[in-house]
Amino acid sequence: MSLYYEALYRFAYSLSGQESEAWDLTQQTFLIWARRGHQLRDTARVKTWLFTTLYREFLGARRKNTRMSLMDNEALELFESPGDAVVPENLDATTVLVALDQIDGPYRAAVVLFYLEEHSYREIAEILEVPIGTVMSRLSRGKAQLRQVLEETRSGSSKIIPFQSSNHSSNSKSAGHE
Repeated sequence: MSLYYEALYRFAYSLSGQESEAWDLTQQTFLIWARRGHQLRDTARVKTWLFTTLYREFLGARRKNTRMSLMDNEALELFESPGDAVVPENLDATTVLVALDQIDGPYRAAVVLFYLEEHSYREIAEILEVPIGTVMSRLSRGKAQLRQVLEETRSGSSKIIPFQSSNHSSNSKSAGHE
């Protein structure tokens, strides 16, 4: 199982944006595997099963955090420091990863699974439990949002907010629209 540990952690980190939460999600996924892994009939599907389980755990934690959250997005914006802006000329892998955190969650998950974790459309559809057409739509919209964030960053018209802000952000305008 250590074969999948690093890839699962990267996926968890891309979803949560926090090291500690990514470690927790990864550990929780392996704990569930230890308890229920014997139920998997097709051992060729272990990787997909692990990614699906991690994604479900992430969504469950998000739902719980959303219910318990006392602050809304507007209040959080008051606490952003001006030093969080990324210099547009420094468009490197770190900048892209931080920008990736700014796109809507469903799109971010599809983009990360496809481009960073190199899953096929079919595997992503299984992991996210959506049709392949939805995966394709999410990839297209996710790439468009990422492109927009990066262009705004380059032009200096927007600042990229560090990963930590993703715990409190929810973009309802596109949450149910595929």
